[in-house]
Amino acid sequence: MEKQNLSVLNEFLLMGVTNRPELQAPFFVLFFLVYVASVVGNLGMIILTKLDERLQTPMYFFLRHLAFIDFGYSTAVGPKMLVSFVTNENTINYNWCAIQLALFIFFIISELFVLAAMAYDRYVAICSPLLYTVIMSQKVCWVLVTIPYLFSAFLSLITTIKIFISSFCGHNVISHFYCDSLPLLTLICSGTHDIELIILIFSAFNLISSLSVVLVSYILILVAIFRMNSAEGRHKAFSTCGSHLTVVIVLYGTLSFMYIQPKSNHSFETDKMASVFYTLVIPMLNPIIYSLRNKEVKGAIQKLWKNLCKVCI
Repeated sequence: MEKQNLSVLNEFLLMGVTNRPELQAPFFVLFFLVYVASVVGNLGMIILTKLDERLQTPMYFFLRHLAFIDFGYSTAVGPKMLVSFVTNENTINYNWCAIQLALFIFFIISELFVLAAMAYDRYVAICSPLLYTVIMSQKVCWVLVTIPYLFSAFLSLITTIKIFISSFCGHNVISHFYCDSLPLLTLICSGTHDIELIILIFSAFNLISSLSVVLVSYILILVAIFRMNSAEGRHKAFSTCGSHLTVVIVLYGTLSFMYIQPKSNHSFETDKMASVFYTLVIPMLNPIIYSLRNKEVKGAIQKLWKNLCKVCI
């Protein structure tokens, strides 16, 4: 493939998840089902927590935004990935590639800080239950999601603009199934030191700062739990925290593996598998882990189902 300059480059070629023909059909069916489950689960959670009056609490407020974020970044990546399994030439328009990168960065950073806000919410609920409604007021809840959204949008624009104002003079083949920052850097012929530094510094800051909030919150939660006299209360608190911690560990682990390491150590094949996990699997699991195991959500679903049945009859 001939080298191309930025002025004539109008599309990229995505390598997809796999280049083995025998795996194309099974992967399409698998990831289609995963994506549909993710969309149904997250949109369902948004609608349910908005309609049911029993779910108008800070915890479900954050769950609603988490569902919105999960729906956002899985949709930014999922449909295009599914197309790659049924087309011979998986190309993406230059501008759409920039939009996909910007959306993905925005949603993935937002998820980190919303998870941190949820950890703080659980800390207040367990350690200061009598002051919970005062501390976690509607205004505070909106601040805890608005600031991450604004910060994420800022970083998303900076990273995307820095990458796409650079000169792509190499091959236009992206060794990934979506437009991610690290594979795109390998296509830039001008100096990438500044962009790499921005990605490294802000990735480390985002991971460390949000994870610090989670760790501090859970250390204080564990101290409060061990001081509880009620075994039932301890079990309930552990159950709630365990679900949240499971997703936190998996998400932070895969992101740390991908971004907090030198570019020379990256294996894009390994990164693609990790990316599939946190772009499709985690968004599918989150509604189940956080909500469908919850009695209040189950009750809201049953109530909604009964109302729908009455309307149909």
